[in-house]
Amino acid sequence: MAHLTVSVEYGIHCLLWLAGPDRAPVSSRDLAELQGISTSFVAKIFPKLEKAGIVRSSEGVHGGYVLAKTPAQISVLEIVDAIEGRKPLFDCREIRGRCALFGDPPPSWATAGVCAVHAVMLRAEKAMRDALAAQSLGDIASTVERKAPPDFAGQVGGWLDVRDAARTRRTEPTPRDA
Repeated sequence: MAHLTVSVEYGIHCLLWLAGPDRAPVSSRDLAELQGISTSFVAKIFPKLEKAGIVRSSEGVHGGYVLAKTPAQISVLEIVDAIEGRKPLFDCREIRGRCALFGDPPPSWATAGVCAVHAVMLRAEKAMRDALAAQSLGDIASTVERKAPPDFAGQVGGWLDVRDAARTRRTEPTPRDA
């Protein structure tokens, strides 16, 4: 978790569109185009979310992704770790033993225990991980739902239905194909 990249932002926003009740599978392409973000970028995020058990995929014309659990069961930390991997916030290089005044090896007092700088960073990382673990996708979805106009979810559903219908028309044989 050295640095949370745009992948986390894109991933969480995409997952929010899957958080609605009885949501049909949605393709990563539709999720990206709905939000005006890179389709190839989103396509790289979803296999990581699937591997972590956050989403399930289905194939076919009406295929796509659905949440594998309820939004309340998916912590923000789980999403971050799925996308970014579990990397430390701080990578201690143990420079405390390299002081020019020390010999080789450095005195034991200088390198005993956890580095004081690293200890601060470990506490900060724990606080951040705890805060992310305490929030769920459902919490974020509730906030978005309160902010959005009442008919917005229906508008999104309609947009996705039009996309799905267009895919169906493209895959049906035409009279010339018969």
